[in-house]
Amino acid sequence: MRSSWNFHSAGQLVFGRGAVRQLGSLVARRKLRKAFVVTDERLITAGLADRVVQPLQEAGIATDIFRGGEPEPAITTTLAAAEAAAKFQPDCIIGLGGGSNMDLAKFTAVLVTHGGEPAQYFSFDNVPGPVLPIVCVPTTAGTASEVSHAAVLTDKANHMKVSTLSQYLRPVLAVVDPALTDCCPRQVTADSGIDALTHAIESYTAMDFDQLDAPDGTPVAYEGRHPLGECLAEKAISLIGEHLVTAVQDGTNQAARDAMALGATIAGLSFSNCGVALVHALEYPVGGAVHVSHGAGNGLLLPYVMRYNLPVRKPAFAKIAALLVENVATASEEVAAELAIAVVERISAAIGIPQRLRDLGVKREQLPAFAEKAFAIKRLMSNNPRNPTPEDLLSIYEQAF
Repeated sequence: MRSSWNFHSAGQLVFGRGAVRQLGSLVARRKLRKAFVVTDERLITAGLADRVVQPLQEAGIATDIFRGGEPEPAITTTLAAAEAAAKFQPDCIIGLGGGSNMDLAKFTAVLVTHGGEPAQYFSFDNVPGPVLPIVCVPTTAGTASEVSHAAVLTDKANHMKVSTLSQYLRPVLAVVDPALTDCCPRQVTADSGIDALTHAIESYTAMDFDQLDAPDGTPVAYEGRHPLGECLAEKAISLIGEHLVTAVQDGTNQAARDAMALGATIAGLSFSNCGVALVHALEYPVGGAVHVSHGAGNGLLLPYVMRYNLPVRKPAFAKIAALLVENVATASEEVAAELAIAVVERISAAIGIPQRLRDLGVKREQLPAFAEKAFAIKRLMSNNPRNPTPEDLLSIYEQAF
């Protein structure tokens, strides 16, 4: 058991509308001179890559662009990015885009620095040392990879999403400019936004830090729930609950865009320390099999996992209901806790998140294999406040089917 907890973040976080204009000076201040920008064709066409490259070049920083980013990036894409970066010989890697591009940038930094195959770095604490400086510039309000220590790839051969977690993957610089999310498509806004809400709720209801089965000082993938993480999660839940539906339904609403960008980043600071749990474990095999976006898969599964965890997290769920702008002042804890699940379901439906696994193309006969794969992700199983069995996981899948 642990008697202390840790908190980690990006080296520097710059937040604000127009902040991307500072990128050149921020990078130059670190004596970096060659930046390899990992992005995708859509963002290049939308002009967002130019808004990153211009301040870099104005600061005298040479740039090269990898435009092969893709949703839920494959291992082969990572190898291609690393090969291109090695030819350019950069002294920093910049991830521009949603979580997929930022995660791809992180893996590119690992492979350029340490070589080898991506699989040798999967799971927790397998990156052997510091990597090329990573700079992240998000264009969605969701994954918060700009402040996290995680990178997710898709192992297409095994139909599974795989995570790498290491404190060496924390960016040295995160520049969060909400203006870069203004042109984010409606469905991406919805998927990334519900992902951020999942992060905040899972962090807020995770296993308590002093209940983790690990001695003080032992590196762990996640610290468990602790007071600083709770504080951040509460603010994130409040911001997202108030602004997500508006951001999806009216993408021109800058106030909602700004609030979602802040909420997602704050949720990232919380979950990348306290951790995520059962929702993510259940989503990885689903996403790997039917190629749904990570956010949509999480959003679909979130209410079902909340119901499973309800018996051991009623006070936290009651507080979540209040944070989601629900009037629960006169409600009992039991009623308020139930209401939290109902509100999450309502938000999810309002922004177009699929409500059943069958809607994603999942077949019932796939569920036992999904449960087996999810149960094997021990770092997530151990961070859940309720200790699940394989039968529990299958039951959750069945309810969500």
